[in-house]
Amino acid sequence: MASTPRTPRRGLPRTPGGEPWPPAASSVPRAAEGDEGDATHISPTDTHPARSAPRSASIVGCPEKSSADAADSGPESRPSRTDSPPTLGPGAEAVSRRGLPREPGGEPWPPASTRPLDSAATAGIVDATESNERARLETPVPPEAVPSTGPVPVSTESTSTAVAPRPAPRPDARGRDEVEPPALAPRTPRPPLTVPRTVWPGTAARRAATRATVGKTPPAAAKTRLADFSPVQLLGSTAVLGVFALALVGIAVLIARFALAVGPGREFLAAFPGEYHLPESAPVGLPAWLNWSHFLNSFFLLLIIRTGWQVRREKRPAAFWSPRSNKKRRISLALWFHQALDILWIANGVIFVVLLFVTGQWMRIVPTSWEVFPNALSAALQYASLDWPTENGWVNYNSLQQLSYFAITFIAAPLAIVSGVRLSGVWPKNAETLNKLYPVEWARKVHFPTMLFFVAFIVVHVALVLATGALRNLNHMYAARGSEDPTAYTSDPAGLLIFAASLVVMAAAWVAARPAVLVPIARLFGEVKQR
Repeated sequence: MASTPRTPRRGLPRTPGGEPWPPAASSVPRAAEGDEGDATHISPTDTHPARSAPRSASIVGCPEKSSADAADSGPESRPSRTDSPPTLGPGAEAVSRRGLPREPGGEPWPPASTRPLDSAATAGIVDATESNERARLETPVPPEAVPSTGPVPVSTESTSTAVAPRPAPRPDARGRDEVEPPALAPRTPRPPLTVPRTVWPGTAARRAATRATVGKTPPAAAKTRLADFSPVQLLGSTAVLGVFALALVGIAVLIARFALAVGPGREFLAAFPGEYHLPESAPVGLPAWLNWSHFLNSFFLLLIIRTGWQVRREKRPAAFWSPRSNKKRRISLALWFHQALDILWIANGVIFVVLLFVTGQWMRIVPTSWEVFPNALSAALQYASLDWPTENGWVNYNSLQQLSYFAITFIAAPLAIVSGVRLSGVWPKNAETLNKLYPVEWARKVHFPTMLFFVAFIVVHVALVLATGALRNLNHMYAARGSEDPTAYTSDPAGLLIFAASLVVMAAAWVAARPAVLVPIARLFGEVKQR
């Protein structure tokens, strides 16, 4: 039975609001006349679909017809879906593709007895593939999906749709042909949601992110700094810590008062009042040279702490100093000023110690009896109970003061000097034996904690001086005025005025310790290069 031509399928319009493509009047490619004679019918006796002849040579693997010829053939060369599928010619036999065996050493799959797909089923697959390809080609492409290599000219005058040849189907595991799915259209980016922001990044998000390099050890996590916290967080943390500290102080005061109120506590306080008698040859009073040495020690120590902290925190120094004898050696200006202050502080300390032993003042700060330890405990309990000791510093210090001054003069100061020399440029770099005996790591572990001890001592020392009789104590320390009567000079403002003047000098030196002032001074001792 002869095949009847079908009307061509029409898809979406090429332009918005236009006629479906292709137009109804467009020419449809027809099959060659020689192909009409090849149209066959299915025999009534042969109704099995596997015995029907393949419709396209690209599907059944027939060499007479390639996949390109099948793609170029028009719809009139195919039988309609209402017609009966063609039958195989006399002597013809369908050939099925066979693949790998289903099990090792078995027969190729499918077996030789398996019949191929009939032409009707194959035609359905081909028609579906052609319709998918045509729909994909006729789908408009959004502008953002077009590559930026250049404009692609599109002809609007053509009346026929150019359909790209279908790729050769791939056989699946059962020997049947696979049909590639149509390509999906690219997605357009979704615009951001217009929702009010309710969540903000925290401290961890504000830190600088560090990436680990391939083949290297990952860098350590960034350290927490005060700049990572907001003013509200800092204020809240300070308030919490302050309340906690006041609670601890209150507990300590209650414990000290309870310990001194019971019988054993009263007996201990009577046996050890907080001080012991000095030797008969011990001098009385504080000379003027000791007052000056005390001021210079405070002045240099304040600037040493400032510059030491600056050296520890400085990342990009503003200027560098080099000695004239060795221009290759270069240190930061802050480190040069720190070391210069160290030299002046050491010189003042050496003079102070020498005068201590020459004048006999060493007996005031060096323990001369083992009674110093129980008396120091007694003085600590009296301070903790807020019942201050009633000693007279012009004549004798209490035992807790004596141990503190001895530690700061003969223990902390030498540790700071020895560790600082090891970290400075004075230390020989090529002395291998000496460097092994005294590693630089030990010096770093000692130098910074020693500085913290000095800071703690200054805070406690100044607080107790002002709390246990400011006028009397300042007259002893700054004006060299005092008496064996502890009530004398309690209204003399001389020591307070000198102390206020010394604070002004220290504040001025703190502000002046900057490159604009230090560079001219540093150039007197070497060469300075600024950024």
